[in-house]
Amino acid sequence: MQHLIDDYLEHLRDGRDLSINTLTAYRRDLDRFLDFLAAEYFACERSTVRPALIDPPSIRAFLGHLNRRGLAKRSQGRALSALRGCLRYGLQRGLLSSNPAARIRAPKVEQRLPRHLRPLEIEQLLEAVEGDEPLARRDRALLELLYATGLRVGELVSLDWPDLDLGGRVLRVVGKGRKERMVPFGEPAEQALRAWRRSWDLVHETTEDLSEPVFLNYQGSRLSDRSVRRLLDRHVQTAALASGVHPHTLRHSFATHLLEAGADLRVIQELLGHSSLSTTQRYTHVDIDRLLGIYRDSHPRARSESEGGATTSEPTDPEPG
Repeated sequence: MQHLIDDYLEHLRDGRDLSINTLTAYRRDLDRFLDFLAAEYFACERSTVRPALIDPPSIRAFLGHLNRRGLAKRSQGRALSALRGCLRYGLQRGLLSSNPAARIRAPKVEQRLPRHLRPLEIEQLLEAVEGDEPLARRDRALLELLYATGLRVGELVSLDWPDLDLGGRVLRVVGKGRKERMVPFGEPAEQALRAWRRSWDLVHETTEDLSEPVFLNYQGSRLSDRSVRRLLDRHVQTAALASGVHPHTLRHSFATHLLEAGADLRVIQELLGHSSLSTTQRYTHVDIDRLLGIYRDSHPRARSESEGGATTSEPTDPEPG
């Protein structure tokens, strides 16, 4: 089974061009499944677990194991997806006669509207970055750009200076699936980036790295995803905002505020780099009162006659004679 897992992940890396984060998550899920089979389900050596031994009851037992350990429903679903794909690959290679995970349903995930910040809260967050030292300039530029573009945090930290056209206020980013897109940004982000660029050389001179990453840590190396989350937590606390604000919160806010201002959903889809419009719809949040107001003001049959809307009865013909 271990050989099948290794071959499958290599196949995904070479053929599907998945991100490192996705491959890492799949590796963790599949290793966890193999550990469970060896330690609990079959009570055998890990190296003796063969793909042909796996059946639907063993997979259901694994999902129950994940549930008992408190793993989120979404994470359980991802683990099942990784396992289903791996076993399908084993079937194609002739190691299995059927895919035992094919008919197993993923745990139902409760659909929740993603958290987003209101424009005033965004202003509070940006104003929480105080000082004019290099790293304060960096944080201000980072937050301005996150909100101005809706980039994923991984996309943000992968940016190099040649990817940015400050004069044209547009950047080039390579997103999921190696898809390249151009994303515009506004004057506040441009000014913050120019201010940070003036300090960039002071920070970057501490490293021999010849690349030009836009966002650096205090050692002069490329900023990591984890560091972005830590600095955001710090500024959220300074701004006295509610906890639970993550880099993705700014991505949700970016999309929501564009939609509220009348932007077309397909334009937002392009800016976010989503392949599916349904994914974009989950990233936006419009107040239910606003939706109801638009409906009542726009739909010809939304109001009764007594409320001043269109009548709901057809006109009658006059009586003959």
